[in-house]
Amino acid sequence: MAAQFLVIDERKVQEIIEMTQVLRAVEEAFERYARGEAKMPPKLYLELPQFNGDFRAMPAWIGDYAGLKWVNVHPDNKGRGLPTVMGKVLLNDPETGEPLACIDGTTLTNYRTGAAAGVASKYLARNDSSSLGLIGLGEQAKTQLMAISEVFELQEVLLFDVDEEQREEFVRSFSGFNFKIASLKETCSADIVSTTTPVREPIIEADWIEPGTHINAMGADAQGKQEFSSELYRREDLNLKIIVDDAEQALHSGEVNVPYREGVLEEEDIYGELPLLVKEKREVREREDVTLFDSTGLAIQDIATASTVYESVTEGSLKV
Repeated sequence: MAAQFLVIDERKVQEIIEMTQVLRAVEEAFERYARGEAKMPPKLYLELPQFNGDFRAMPAWIGDYAGLKWVNVHPDNKGRGLPTVMGKVLLNDPETGEPLACIDGTTLTNYRTGAAAGVASKYLARNDSSSLGLIGLGEQAKTQLMAISEVFELQEVLLFDVDEEQREEFVRSFSGFNFKIASLKETCSADIVSTTTPVREPIIEADWIEPGTHINAMGADAQGKQEFSSELYRREDLNLKIIVDDAEQALHSGEVNVPYREGVLEEEDIYGELPLLVKEKREVREREDVTLFDSTGLAIQDIATASTVYESVTEGSLKV
């Protein structure tokens, strides 16, 4: 008997999604991928510079589900009253191919991106990290805070955004955190720094990064984008260790794509991929190392997160 095909809208996703659950799902997805228990071809880009935007097609199989996320990134949408990132996830039964659900991917994408930074911080940041710096205070910065605060007890959260209204809205969205509006340079002094800006030219100077820092570089997600100065990779005093979610994607469209094309970095300069570190539970850092997680976003994260949403609905009343 065919399963009931579900259409799960944004309202329902927001109602049932939980960061603790997504963190577990994403960490497990990384581990299963490293064990060969998942399959994921590289994401496909449809670039439309005439609209200052692009679309990405992201297929994957993991466990009981196969699926595809179709997602856009249009930075100008803020002025249109629309999210920068919107998407849909189509979920299928991998054995039969039967379509199971179409799930709104906007909140789902924000949560799985935050969860990736949470997992990376768990494995790469100093165990005693107590401060977080957030650069760029859009929706994805909110899930950075949600995820990382599940892993670390944060004493201070430094905030930077060029938009005063954005800063004020971000602070209003949370309670229980010690927020401090800071300069861009001061925000980089936190134990953990997460960047979620859409900039195409570097805004963070190399000498602002201090020994012992962990960086989640989340903003660069297309060819030519870069948040950190390429000089960062020339600083021999930092013992910088670059961890990527997927080397092929990172060299094409992650934070390291520009310095790689400039010849500042070589592929051999990438220390490792996060899924393998999760699988091996490997200790990466010496205390004064700087670790940089270059996140491009993996389809396995989307399918793992979508499956938690789907199962929450199907194990309930099936009302969507």
